[in-house]
Amino acid sequence: MAQELSETDLGFLRESIAVAERARDAGTHPFGSIVVSAAGEIVASFGNNSLPPEGDPTQHAELQAVAAAFRVLGAEGMAGSTLFTSAEPCAMCAGAAYWTGIDRVVYALSEHRLLELTGDHPENPTFSLPCREVFARGQRKIEVVGPLLEDEAARAHIGFWG
Repeated sequence: MAQELSETDLGFLRESIAVAERARDAGTHPFGSIVVSAAGEIVASFGNNSLPPEGDPTQHAELQAVAAAFRVLGAEGMAGSTLFTSAEPCAMCAGAAYWTGIDRVVYALSEHRLLELTGDHPENPTFSLPCREVFARGQRKIEVVGPLLEDEAARAHIGFWG
């Protein structure tokens, strides 16, 4: 299903993909996320920091970005915020987005497509649990848009999980 976004939103989504590419270039897993406030300002931008042995498996890009945004904006300031991310949030990251007050999630690469790229790589044991299903169990609505720009987002993963 094709979903329409503004050119501004597509620019933010492409920025999350660029963050993922920079994470890969730095030797970490190729995931990137940014949080944009209701005012349209980027308030947090993170790549993944879960690569063993130094990384922490809870430090996915999405979790780091929403936590940092919450520290900047506070609970009230998170109203109207959007998480733009290079890949669909996993169950852990969807939970973090929910608890920090994100109102909208826009993602590029679907969990299904990610699994095709990573296979059964031990550093990326994916959940077969779409973020929409996680959010549907919550008490407040989170708009989800994606997958979009999957081919662009996939480029950072090609050859990485080899």
